[in-house]
Amino acid sequence: MKGMKKKNRFGWAVVQSRFVILIAAFILLIPSVIGYLGTKTNYDMLSYLPDSFETMKGQSIMEDEFGTGGFSFIMVQDMPFKDVAAMKKKMEKVDHVEKVLWYDDFADISIPVEVLPDKIKDAFYREDKNETLLMVVLKTGTSSDESGDAIEALRKIAKKQCFISGMTAGLIDTKALADKEAPVYVILAVILCLIVLQLTMDSFMAPLLFLVSIGMAVLYNMGTNWIFGKISYVTKALAAVLQLGVTLDYSIFLWHSYIEQRDRHPDDPKHAMATAIKATLSSVIGSSITTVAGFLAMCFMTYRLGINLGLVMAKGVLFGVATVVTVLPALILVLDKPLQKTRHKAIIPNFKWIPDWVQKYYPILLVVFGLIWLPAAYGQSHTNVYYDLARTLPKSLPSVQANTKLEDDFDMSTTEMVLAPQSVSRKDMEQMEKKIRDLDGVTAVLGIDNIVGSQLPEEMIPTELWDTFNSKNWRMFIIMSNYKLASDEVNQQCDQIQKIIKGYDKNCMLVGEAPCTKDLIETTNTDFTVVNWTSIAMVAVIIFFVLQSVSLPVILVAAIEFAIFINMSIPFFMHQTLPFIASIVIGTIQLGSTVDYAILMTTRYKFERSTGKSRKESVYIAHRTSINSILVSALSFFGATFGVSLYSKIDMISSLCTLLARGALISMVTVVFILPALLYACDGLIVHTSLGFLPKKGKKEKAAGEALGEEMSAKET
Repeated sequence: MKGMKKKNRFGWAVVQSRFVILIAAFILLIPSVIGYLGTKTNYDMLSYLPDSFETMKGQSIMEDEFGTGGFSFIMVQDMPFKDVAAMKKKMEKVDHVEKVLWYDDFADISIPVEVLPDKIKDAFYREDKNETLLMVVLKTGTSSDESGDAIEALRKIAKKQCFISGMTAGLIDTKALADKEAPVYVILAVILCLIVLQLTMDSFMAPLLFLVSIGMAVLYNMGTNWIFGKISYVTKALAAVLQLGVTLDYSIFLWHSYIEQRDRHPDDPKHAMATAIKATLSSVIGSSITTVAGFLAMCFMTYRLGINLGLVMAKGVLFGVATVVTVLPALILVLDKPLQKTRHKAIIPNFKWIPDWVQKYYPILLVVFGLIWLPAAYGQSHTNVYYDLARTLPKSLPSVQANTKLEDDFDMSTTEMVLAPQSVSRKDMEQMEKKIRDLDGVTAVLGIDNIVGSQLPEEMIPTELWDTFNSKNWRMFIIMSNYKLASDEVNQQCDQIQKIIKGYDKNCMLVGEAPCTKDLIETTNTDFTVVNWTSIAMVAVIIFFVLQSVSLPVILVAAIEFAIFINMSIPFFMHQTLPFIASIVIGTIQLGSTVDYAILMTTRYKFERSTGKSRKESVYIAHRTSINSILVSALSFFGATFGVSLYSKIDMISSLCTLLARGALISMVTVVFILPALLYACDGLIVHTSLGFLPKKGKKEKAAGEALGEEMSAKET
C-alpha cells in the first residue's frame, strides 16, 4: 500500500485531505462572490476595437479636448417651444451632461419656425409631425456608467411625448435585459443538463454532485474576472453556460473511473478514489488541452472581445479540471453511502447496431462525406452576418422605439463627427461642410461655419456655442445621415467623407458609430481567417503529440471541420443572418470542445491496433466502446446551450447558443458515423505515418496486448 501511495501521491493527498478541501472550497466561494459582484460589465461592442485605430483616437480627442463622450437625441412631439426650452434647461443641469443642443442655440425661439434658415429647420424641426429634436452631448464615453446614469436621469425629466435615442440609451436597455436574463440562462442550463445526466448516468445523486462541483468552478472563474477590469456582456452571459457544457465530461470521467475501481475494491472506497483520480487526471489533462487551445486561439483576434472571451473561458476550463480532481472526489467520498444506494441502470440504450451498420456501409458514408463538403463549404463562406446589434433587440425597448422614430420622422439613422485641426481655416471648414452636406444620404450638417457662415467674426458668436464646436487644438462638426448603420451605403458614405476631409488636411478624422462599425467589419473579416487557422493549427499540433501521428491530425481536424461547415452553412440555406461574432468564435469553440470525441475514439483504435488486431476489429471495438461516452458528452453540451438559445431575447446570445447546441449534435453524428469510416479507409496510411499503431515484435508482447485489449473491451461493454 505504501508503494502505491508513493506512485499516486496526488490522488492519496486528495483522499486524505477531503474534509480540508471541502472546507477550503466553500470558504473560497466568499471572495469569488465578492469578485464577481465587483467585476464591471462592458456592453459596448465597439470599445473592443484597437486603440491604434483612427476612430478610437478620435473618440479620445472628443473626450479630452471637447469634454464630449457620447451623443443622444431626444424627439419631442406636440410640445410648445417654451416648454421644450424649460425642459432643456433642466436637462443641462443633469450630471455628466455637457450640453443640450437645440435650435435656440442658433436662433431665438421667438422667431417663427417658418422663417428659420433651412439648415437649422431641417436639423431640428418637422413641421408635418409637429416634432422637434434636441441633441444631448455627454461629458463621458458612450458606454460609461456616468453616461448611463445621465440617460436614466434624462428619461425621468422627459415627458411621455419624448423619445430618447442613441447608442448609450441602447446600451442601458441591453444591460437591463441581459442582467434580467443571465440568471435564467444558468437555471435552464442546469435543468437540461440534469435531465440529460439522469437519463444517461447510472446514479440519481451523482449528477447533483457534478453540478455542485462545476458550480463552484464557475464561481471561481467569474470571481477572478476582476483581474481583467471589465468583461463583455457576451462573456458574462455565456461563460457559465459554456463552462458547464465543456467541463461536464471531466466529472463523468471521474465517476466512471471511480465506479470501476469501487467494484474492484468494494470495501476500500478511498483506494478506489485515489486510483480514479490518477486515471482521470491523465485523461482529463489531454482532453482539456484541446479545449483550452480552442479558446486561446481567440486571443489572436485584433478585435479585443476575442481576448476577453478566450481568456475567461480558458481560465474556466482550468478551474473545471482543478475542481474535478479535488472538490468532486471529496464530495463523492463524503457522500459515498447514499451514492451507492441511489445507483441504477442507465436508461440510455446500448447502441450496438451502429458499429455494425457503419462497418457494413462505410464506403457509402465516405461518399456522403465527400458530396456534402462542397455545399457545406459554400454555405458557411456565404452566410450573411450583421453588425448593428441594436436592430435585433426587442422592439418593445424604449431605445429601439426611439431609434425607429428618429429614423422614420427625421430620416436619420447614424451620426458622425468630423475633427479638424485648428490649422484648418473657417473658410475651409465651411467648404468642407458644404461638400459633405451635398453627399447622398446626408440629411444635415451641424457646424458653426455651415450655419452662421465663416465670415461672421468669432467675437460675435456666443461663447457657449463656439466652445461646443471648438477646442484648443481641434474644430468639430456633426453629420446626420439617413443610411443605416453597417450598411454598404453608409460605409461608402464614410469613404466619401474621408476623401473630402483628408483633402483639406490629412490629420482630419471621422469618428462616430458608423466609421467605428466600418472598422469593425474590416477587422473581423481578417480575424475570422486568423482565428480559424490558428485554432486548426494549435489543435492539429496537440493531436500530433498526443497520438504521435502525422496523418491523424489531418483526418480528425477534417472530420470536425466538416461538422463546423455544416453547422455554419445551415443559416445560409435557411436565409438567416448571424451576428458578426458568431462567425468568428463558433468554429474555434466547436473545434476545441468536440474534437475530444474524435480523440477518444482514435486513442482506443490506436491501442487495439497496437495489440495486433486487424483494421476492422480495431475500429469496431473503438467505435463500440466510445459511443456512449460521446453521446453523454454531446447531449450535455447540447442541454447546457439549447435552453438559452430558445429563451434569450438578445439575438447575439440566442444565435451563439443555437450554433453551439446544434454544433455539438452535428459533431456527435460526424464522429459516430463519419470518423469510423475514415479510419477504415485510411488505416494503411495511418499505421505507416504514426508511432505505436503496430504491435512490437515477439509473441509474448502481442499475446499480452491482446489479452489486455480483450479485458478492456469486456469492462467497457
